[in-house]
Amino acid sequence: MVVDDEPDIVEIVSYNLKNNDYKVLKAFSGIQCIKMARIHKPSLIILDVRMPDISGIETCIHLKNDPILKDIPIMFLTADSDEFTSITAMNVGGNHFVTKPIRPSTLISMVNEALH
Repeated sequence: MVVDDEPDIVEIVSYNLKNNDYKVLKAFSGIQCIKMARIHKPSLIILDVRMPDISGIETCIHLKNDPILKDIPIMFLTADSDEFTSITAMNVGGNHFVTKPIRPSTLISMVNEALH
């Protein structure tokens, strides 16, 4: 699942994942992510930090506190490159922290690593 409030980012990431034979769910907010994750139980969530309804950090906390969703790996993909944000993301349960922009080959490599 790709989660970002910027549709262009969702489309670019989704395109690259689909080109590597991944099925992709798209969400455009933290609340939508949580609802969709409960229904579809994705194998991985690629999550933006800054979103208007609830942040990616808050979304991650909700996911990790849900017994059904807590084991889904979360990759934060964000423009926030500061140390505080990356440490916070890892402390709430993120598995990877990657800054935008990301090269498609790096993205696919990290997704492959997270899923295997």
